[in-house]
This record gives sequence, structure tokens and C-alpha cells, in this order.
Amino acid sequence: MAAATTTKAKRWFPLESNPQVMNEYIRRMGIAEDAEFAFCDVYSTDDWALEMVLRPVLGVVMLFPIKPAQRERIEKDGQIVSKNVYYMKQTVGMHAHVHRCILELIADHHCSVGNACGTVGILHALGNARDYLPPRTLPVWMFHYAHHEHIIGHGSFLSSFFSKTDGKTPDEIAAILQADDEIEETHASAAQDGQSEQLEHVDDPINTHFVCFSVVDGHLYELDGRKEFPINHGPSSPETLLGVRRNQLSMPTNQSCR
Repeated sequence: MAAATTTKAKRWFPLESNPQVMNEYIRRMGIAEDAEFAFCDVYSTDDWALEMVLRPVLGVVMLFPIKPAQRERIEKDGQIVSKNVYYMKQTVGMHAHVHRCILELIADHHCSVGNACGTVGILHALGNARDYLPPRTLPVWMFHYAHHEHIIGHGSFLSSFFSKTDGKTPDEIAAILQADDEIEETHASAAQDGQSEQLEHVDDPINTHFVCFSVVDGHLYELDGRKEFPINHGPSSPETLLGVRRNQLSMPTNQSCR
């Protein structure tokens, strides 16, 4: 057996929920400047607001307040999950203190990156959008991949990260993210952008969390890195994703991320 190595979980400053910040962030990660997709705000779940969003919609990254009921149900959620869902863990983000963990072949599930939920949400959205191949001239809300090697810069962080993590377990992907100094530096730069006042200290408590919703194999998945697995919310498509997600917001607390 390999000798155990002790390390500390990391904590980053949080990202602002701001499409301008996120669009610049994914460019720094390696998305081409001329890519024909972008983040945008969804101002309301009313019909008029959803109709303003260009289709197809391949992902939603949502920021919401953490509530105690969520923590109690994290271990209980889950349904049939497609093997094609790209999913990674980020389990330490709910905790203000630092865990110690042992790294051998893979990371223990507590060994991850606190306050990285914004980056994890973006990577979930990007990772699960790679299989969509609409024409490059089609306007979209979030991601639209033609051949993704033309969208993701060769030698960029995204190119390297997806190459290293495809086929890995959620815990293995978390370990790879934790060990990557490049994304830590890029996240730190993005966390200083935007209009909100940043935390004074990286260990200051926060009560908000990013999750991603992506359509994979005709189903809408809730991708929350604090959980053991993705949550299947039923049939959906890039054309109906926003409407299905709105219905999830009106569900009881024990069934919806809100």
C-alpha cells in the first residue's frame, strides 16, 4: 500500500452570480473568444422573462440560499442516473472549518475545495454541454458546442481538465480539481471581479450556494457537488429546460433545491 500523505482542504473566495464575470471566467479557462454562447441573467420565472431567453438552453447555473432542510436530505436524494452525466464532488463547501484528509489513490470525499461551488457549477454545465452539436450559427442562452475542440482552446485549462477527468468518479474529479493550481489562480482572479463586496477573509461564513441544472439523455439533472450523486428531475430538453426548472422551484422543500 502506498504511504499516506496528509493535506488540507482548500477554501476559495466565492464567485459573484454575474453573467459578465462568468463569461470572462470561461474565456480565461479556455473557451474561444468567438464562441457563440454566453451566460445571461434569467430575471424571473414568469413566462415573459423565460420567453426572453434564447433557445436552446443547455444549462442553468443557479445561486440560492442554503437552508437547514437541505442538509438533512443530501444523503437521501437520487434516482436513476445516466452514465453519461458529467459529475464532480465539492462536499466541503458547506463547512466553515478546514478538514484534514488522506490522499492515496483518490481523495476522500471530505477532501475538496470550499466556496468552489461557482466553479463546480460552471464545470458541470460545460462538461455536460459537450455532447450537443447544433450549428455554430445558432444563437443560444448558455452553451452551444459545435466540435468542442474548436470551442475549447488547445492546451487550455478546460482542454486539460476534461481530458484528465472524463471517465473518472466524482471523488476523483474533485481530487484533480483540488490539485490544480491553474484553476485556483483563475478562480481567484474571477472572484475579485463583479460589483459585490468580497468577503474580508476566505473563512468568513456564507449562506448561498451554486448548483447546475443540465439536460443529459433527455432528462434534467440537478448537479450539486455537495451530494453523492446527480438528481434526476425527469424528462426535459434544451427547449423545455427552463419551464421544467420553474416547476422544480414550486415543489416542496424536501423535493427541490430551494
